[in-house]
Amino acid sequence: MPLDAETIAVSTDRAAHEWRRGRAVLLQSAEGSYLALAAETLSEAALAQALALAGAAAGAEAALALTAQRGAVLHILPNGHDTLLLPLAELPVPAPERASLIRDLADASRDLAAPLRGPYQRRRGAPPAAAAAAIKLAKVAYLLPAALLIPLGDAVMPDLLVRVQAEAVVAYDQAAAESLKPVSQARLPVADAEDARLYAFRAADGGPEHFALVIGRPDPGQPVLARLHSECFTGDLLGSLRCDCGEQLRGAVRTIREAGGGVLLYMAQEGRGIGLVNKLRAYQLQDEGFDTVEANLRIGYAADERWFLPAARMLQLLGFSSVRLLTNNPEKVDGLAAAGIDVAERVPHKFPANSHNEAYLATKKKRSGHYL
Repeated sequence: MPLDAETIAVSTDRAAHEWRRGRAVLLQSAEGSYLALAAETLSEAALAQALALAGAAAGAEAALALTAQRGAVLHILPNGHDTLLLPLAELPVPAPERASLIRDLADASRDLAAPLRGPYQRRRGAPPAAAAAAIKLAKVAYLLPAALLIPLGDAVMPDLLVRVQAEAVVAYDQAAAESLKPVSQARLPVADAEDARLYAFRAADGGPEHFALVIGRPDPGQPVLARLHSECFTGDLLGSLRCDCGEQLRGAVRTIREAGGGVLLYMAQEGRGIGLVNKLRAYQLQDEGFDTVEANLRIGYAADERWFLPAARMLQLLGFSSVRLLTNNPEKVDGLAAAGIDVAERVPHKFPANSHNEAYLATKKKRSGHYL
């Protein structure tokens, strides 16, 4: 029986918050049930309790789910899948120290200061669907994308344990985007565009809102000048010189106002979708000499974790089906078009580099194909 949108949103959101608290959840899939814990928040007490609940036999089959990107850093041979499993029983440390090692295996900040003694051996064959769902759940929680899976078999779990279906986690992004609705709006004069209104959009999962700043009175019958801007706390608010986000945000408002109107979508997709904490982890790695793409891959994420259905949904709810897109990113053009929005034109949107972000911008041009 297909899961409804509310079940998908609520169960996944609850499980993600349990993981942020360092607690286990019951992850159920067609292949079986697992006690699942986030590697980043794993404690010795939580690991011991989970293994005791599952039983000795299940504990022997426990495995750490990692992304293929993180596995490459640990010198684990690829298996042709996005996810791999590292057997817990084969980790070369005494049982009381396993939680600490699991956290280290997930955390790229440990790689340089205290190199891990790989290579480690992955479990052969395709990982279960639960492993991919666990990685996705960690991303929903904005944690490092790694999780411990303990198969349960016939073990009976406490009723208070939060339960989530693997298929619900996998369907989470789609359901959240499709459930977006406008919840509030107000006139909002801003420094570079006094004739503006701000719209707030909320999904059924109760997560962070996305916003749309509509400048002037754009005609829904014509391609609207639009900018998709991912929130950037460090650049937009603090004026960070490591990126060009603040300049892009303010420049977009000016450009749209000068053009006579349009819309700026302010998306809750910090750090190209990995969250602020993980962005700071990537910054640490960049300070060690890795570029922005390498840093994301090293912590287990893709170079860009964003997707564009939420933006398309917002544009449609505002009455726009065609845009002139202010961007230098070809993936935004392709992603928005794939989500059902006609991109009539790409409008260049770039700003001069400074000594702090010139390498970052060069990497976006060379490795991500940005028109810079």
